[in-house]
Amino acid sequence: MVNKWSQEKLKKFKTADDMHVSPFYSDGETLGTPTWIWSVVVEGALYVRAYNGQKSRWYQSAKSQKSGQIKLAGKTYNVMFEPISNTQKLNDAINKAYKDKYGDSAYYPPMVKEGPISATVKISPAD
Repeated sequence: MVNKWSQEKLKKFKTADDMHVSPFYSDGETLGTPTWIWSVVVEGALYVRAYNGQKSRWYQSAKSQKSGQIKLAGKTYNVMFEPISNTQKLNDAINKAYKDKYGDSAYYPPMVKEGPISATVKISPAD
């Protein structure tokens, strides 16, 4: 069973711009250095993308360890990371969410390119 975020938390996450992601290192116990990252809420779930695509260190750790922590909307959460399947419908919805939330930033255009899209991760609560 996959845990889900409450509607109250998703509402806060949708507007928050303070996410830091810390997947575990290979020992499965030590948290990685927090990385500031953009997050979006789509279809009742929380998603992030690695700006540098699949070569990103945090993405590699999240993909292999599948767990860690995030700090978002002023709180810390133990989480699970799940790289998503590359489905066009979901990616289109995530792209739109990035545009709606970050479209005014110079960093937005690269986030909807192939590299970051291929490194999209769904984040769910671990407990």
